[in-house]
Amino acid sequence: MKSKEELIKESETRIFKAIFPNTTNHYNTLFGGTALHMMDEASFICATRFSRKKVVTISTDKIDFEKPIPEGTIVELVARIYKVGNTSCTVKVDIFMENMYNYNRELTVTGYFKFVAVNEQMKPIPILN
Repeated sequence: MKSKEELIKESETRIFKAIFPNTTNHYNTLFGGTALHMMDEASFICATRFSRKKVVTISTDKIDFEKPIPEGTIVELVARIYKVGNTSCTVKVDIFMENMYNYNRELTVTGYFKFVAVNEQMKPIPILN
């Protein structure tokens, strides 16, 4: 059995996406709801890789939109286990933005997503064995 620290390290999840016009608003920047959707997906994958159990999102906390993400950029979502409880874990997700044609990269959004491990009856179970 791996240690909790090893599981945390190995569950880090990185997803890259290009920001196309169908995901932007009338300001030609990424919709906030689309960013939240991408963050929930990345955090779900991270929590699942960490626990290897069925997990569900139970809350989000402190989503900071520091900079708008314009159409035509690349984003990287980085999800890492932030906190571990008995039946739950909290995942921190950062979105980094990169211009497609230079090497500038900056943090644009940060948020926290809490997951609980559940059994077939959707009742909480220990997040780790």
